Amino acid sequence: MSKIQYSTFKKQQGITLIGLIMAIAVIIVLAMIAMKVVPTMIEYNSITKAMNNAKNGATPREIQISFDKQREVGYFDAVTAKDLVIVKNNDGGFDLNFSYSKKIPLVGPASILMEYSGTTAKNGVVVTKPARAD
Repeated sequence: MSKIQYSTFKKQQGITLIGLIMAIAVIIVLAMIAMKVVPTMIEYNSITKAMNNAKNGATPREIQISFDKQREVGYFDAVTAKDLVIVKNNDGGFDLNFSYSKKIPLVGPASILMEYSGTTAKNGVVVTKPARAD
């Protein structure tokens, strides 16, 4: 009698070529978005550092002058000294606030709207300028 030998088939493991192409396409799209968003985040960090350095001024005008000097060094133009909202706090000093938005075009009509705001207030509440009635 002959014995029938059964070979055990291993289930193939791995990724198909189509799966690999799809994964690479997703990674490329995410990298393209990151390359456009990261510079705005770096700009936001520069604005926050400039605001924290300028906070030490004795008067609102000194704060604005100090912020503009920091702005020139930091090479950002999204926020100027006139855009800062300077509020006197209970400690006798000043709290600085800013808010702005950046529209980042992607492809065709698609874009990303990034809204940034920051404050030096201890409670973390951002004070904005009142809207003008035109």
